[in-house]
Amino acid sequence: MITGKQRARLRAIANGCKTTFRFGKSTEIDSPLVSEVERALSARELIKLRVLNGSDYTAREAAAELSARTGSEIVQIIGTRFVLYKKSPDPLKRKIDID
Repeated sequence: MITGKQRARLRAIANGCKTTFRFGKSTEIDSPLVSEVERALSARELIKLRVLNGSDYTAREAAAELSARTGSEIVQIIGTRFVLYKKSPDPLKRKIDID
C-alpha cells in the first residue's frame, strides 16, 4: 500500500507520461490485455491508461479490474484516464524511487 505522499509523487511523475493503453468499444479486460498491462508495468512501473468513449467500462471500473488482476496500485483517476503503479520486484530494474 502506498502512502498519500508517495501517491502525490507518482501523480507528479505521471503528469509527464504519455498514455500507454487505450480501451475502445470492443476492448475486453481479458487475459491477453492483463498480460500486456503486466508487461508494461514490469518495464515502466508507472503507466497511464485511457478509456475511450463508447467503451463498456468507465475509467473507475477498468482501473479497479486491472489493479486487482495485476496486483498494482491505482495512483489516480481523472475523467477517462487513470494511472497504475507496481513496484518492480527486482531492485536493479526499479526506475522510480518513492520511498
